[in-house]
Amino acid sequence: MSYLDKHSGLFTDLYELTMAQIYYLSGRDKDYAIFDYFFRKTPFEGGFVVFAGLETLLDALTEFKFDNEDLVYLKSLGFKDDFLSYLKNFHFKGTIYSVKEGEVVFPKEPVIRVEGNIIETQIIETLLLNIINFQSLIATKARRIKLVAGDRVVVDFGLRRAQSLAGIYATRSAVIGGIKETSNLYSAFKFGIKPVGTMAHSFVQSFDSEYEAFLNYSKIYPDKTILLVDTYNTVKSGIPNAIKIAKKLEKEGHKLIGVRIDSGDIAKLSKISRNMLNKAGLDYVKIIASNKLDEFVIDKLNRKKAPVDVFGVGTNLVTGHGDSALDGVYKLVYFGGKDRLKISEEKEKILLPGRKNILRLKKDEKFLCDVISLENEKVVNTLYSLDGEKKIKNPGLSGSERLLKKVLDNGKIIIKKEPLEYMASFSEKRIEMLPKRLLKLKVSNPYNIYISEKLFAMREKIINELKQGWDKND
Repeated sequence: MSYLDKHSGLFTDLYELTMAQIYYLSGRDKDYAIFDYFFRKTPFEGGFVVFAGLETLLDALTEFKFDNEDLVYLKSLGFKDDFLSYLKNFHFKGTIYSVKEGEVVFPKEPVIRVEGNIIETQIIETLLLNIINFQSLIATKARRIKLVAGDRVVVDFGLRRAQSLAGIYATRSAVIGGIKETSNLYSAFKFGIKPVGTMAHSFVQSFDSEYEAFLNYSKIYPDKTILLVDTYNTVKSGIPNAIKIAKKLEKEGHKLIGVRIDSGDIAKLSKISRNMLNKAGLDYVKIIASNKLDEFVIDKLNRKKAPVDVFGVGTNLVTGHGDSALDGVYKLVYFGGKDRLKISEEKEKILLPGRKNILRLKKDEKFLCDVISLENEKVVNTLYSLDGEKKIKNPGLSGSERLLKKVLDNGKIIIKKEPLEYMASFSEKRIEMLPKRLLKLKVSNPYNIYISEKLFAMREKIINELKQGWDKND
């Protein structure tokens, strides 16, 4: 199924096409351009971002086009016939370099590089930002939750609280972040994820007694029974009735899988429930907790030693609670034969010009730092901090790898499509290589990112040339 069934070319902001028309009518449509995608800060006060959405983006770009309805609509907005004729035959034929999906990345790094003519590279900006910003945000949230949950199962319960159809891709991203199961049947079907589910409070309420509700469920699903025990009273009603059902199932050669607590003091109720189940000889019955869980709530439950086996996370996962969006941006760094940059009065916000790559340096199989370098650099002897204030000579670092690889060439996908399970496993391995300080819920000492001496010199040269131009205008 396509990312967009129809009108994919209109999945953009108006000003993208406004600028594109100017490029076309002024004869600049074939001028070569390079754009970088990067984000400025890590979300959730954390230490890393899990990069996600690449496969979705590449699929969307191969389908990006303008149909007749689109062209009629654009004509009604005042776009010129010559430009509309150009759009009628438009297909993205550019080249994209990217880090792998599931990779761990950091602020200011150019994790995607888009090359091609100025029109095609410009008008895909909104689509790229929409996909990558959202999926990377949710994959990061999921990985943080999974880190706190440890070996215990985490299930995505978030579709009903997601921002409309974003819930479909939130589930996809959550898998890359380490959450392997979902209640979202559509995403389970589309992406090959394991679907799971229990029952709603309305199901329990629809029967004259809680026990009757549990009994009917267990008759139909004797090997898949998970009972929601907090509809009336978890301790006085829910757990006692669950124990009765569990004993009945045992006599029939089956086992109750678990009980779910969806309200109240989860730490207290899970401890009482565990004690009651164990006393009844039901130590195998799992306790599932849900209701506004995230990494911070699960961390509190851990510190209270709550005996929860499975966490159902919903709203706070699929909405990226804590940060409503990843602040990824898409910036021009090369055009018309010249390296370009945007200047800011804040040094750390000045863009890094030109065609670049990321060198990741390792020591003892742990990530040590990343160096943003020019694409053709193979040896980096001197490093600068992003603001240019700190200089490190002959760092003596080894074991580097180049993170950006070509993934789309002349509009065609050239990498193998990997299953989500592979992306999740790759991401987990990369997380294990991070310094431990970056795995904390709140990180005050961020990952070290530098720029190479050659890139630093290029940036300074362009800044000085721009300043000379300002002086001439005085």
